[in-house]
Amino acid sequence: MHVQEWLDTVPAVAVYAVVGLVIGLESLGIPLPGEIILVSAALMSSQHMGINPVVLGACAIAGAVIGDSIGYAIGRRGGRPLLAWLGRRFPRHFSEGHVATAERSFEKWGMWAVFFGRFVALLRIFAGPLAGVLRMPYWKFLIANVLGGICWAGGTTAVIYYVGVVAESWLKKFSWLGLVAAVVIGLGSMLVLKRKARKAGPVRLEAEEPEPVPAGE
Repeated sequence: MHVQEWLDTVPAVAVYAVVGLVIGLESLGIPLPGEIILVSAALMSSQHMGINPVVLGACAIAGAVIGDSIGYAIGRRGGRPLLAWLGRRFPRHFSEGHVATAERSFEKWGMWAVFFGRFVALLRIFAGPLAGVLRMPYWKFLIANVLGGICWAGGTTAVIYYVGVVAESWLKKFSWLGLVAAVVIGLGSMLVLKRKARKAGPVRLEAEEPEPVPAGE
């Protein structure tokens, strides 16, 4: 079932909980479609389906920050053996190449890797655990984590909500314009046909009389 179709079947409170939980688990290091869930829920909030975009954004931010912090604690405690276990468990997301790429990003950018990692699917999964494995000071991690969570989760919710509202208003205007255009085209076509028919004049149908047959035949 499509994500938005599934979210349509649950109450608003459950939508808030699902968004916060999925984003939290993704930030913790479990590969889940957090961004898809958030975008779908934000789009629903723009369609007046009982979902408050402010509450939705707050739940998404809380899930992102808490999940990343738990992932940091797990990474700090588990160390590199944790990454090896994740590689065996989720080879598609935690392969050696992906881990090496994320590790180079952290070594080069530090706190910025945590912040901008929010906007990159791969780093969003890695950010918390890898920061813990690399022993980044927690206060640095927490600042980047909170700011990144607010900008990504809150910003995504706001952008999708307002895009949905604007799109809905434009679709309503387009529907009226389409109706007017259809009426104008219909009336124009009718007038053109009438004009052509008037120029052609009346059509006369004459019955053909059979030719007389000579008596000798």
